[in-house]
Amino acid sequence: MNQQELSTRLATVGAFVPEGAHLADIGSDHAYLPVALVLDKKIDFAVAGEVVQGPFTSAVNQVKKNNLSQQITVRLASGLEAIIPEDEITAITIAGMGGSLIRDILAQGQANNKLSGDERLILQPNIGEKTLRTWLMNESYEIIAERILEENQKIYEVIVAEKVAQPINYSQEQLLFGPILGKEKNAVFLKKWQRELKQRKHVLQQLSLAETVPSGKVAQVEAEIKQIEECLA
Repeated sequence: MNQQELSTRLATVGAFVPEGAHLADIGSDHAYLPVALVLDKKIDFAVAGEVVQGPFTSAVNQVKKNNLSQQITVRLASGLEAIIPEDEITAITIAGMGGSLIRDILAQGQANNKLSGDERLILQPNIGEKTLRTWLMNESYEIIAERILEENQKIYEVIVAEKVAQPINYSQEQLLFGPILGKEKNAVFLKKWQRELKQRKHVLQQLSLAETVPSGKVAQVEAEIKQIEECLA
């Protein structure tokens, strides 16, 4: 992939990085995003964090190939441990992981004083969006933007959040569908939730045939079906 030609998914994430931000891209995947943003002159400093040696080496090589070693620092570290105070990070991107893992990375970073609360969080969970939104709400992060997109027959959501002084209170529906996506209900959103509805109805059918069913499981799936049907109505 040409560094300046990001996938639609990564380009959508990059669009929410503020001009001139000091970016920390966690789980950087060859450092494609920070390289593209620096080449576009949108930012002039980034940290690319990788926890696995192979992707770390790939990111280092990508940065060197583009002569950006003065502007992009690649660090082998777990999660937000890639950040040091001198970086003065103002935006954090975490893309292409499960929502639970992104939540855990943020929670661990917060516990280790790696999050100042002044950073914009630009997050792209592959699954588990509700889990991630719940953590953001509980930690007083307001969701200021959301996008849903389809690429290569996969549907992705991008969640952008910033810390606020007052408590945040989203409903269960807002946590599930997204406070912004659930209002917009664009074609990709409808496609996703029609698919999810079909999948849950299949689960319910399988539960009806099962000899033993975990307590409360049928009621939980039925409640989710009702939520989705009401949203799609």
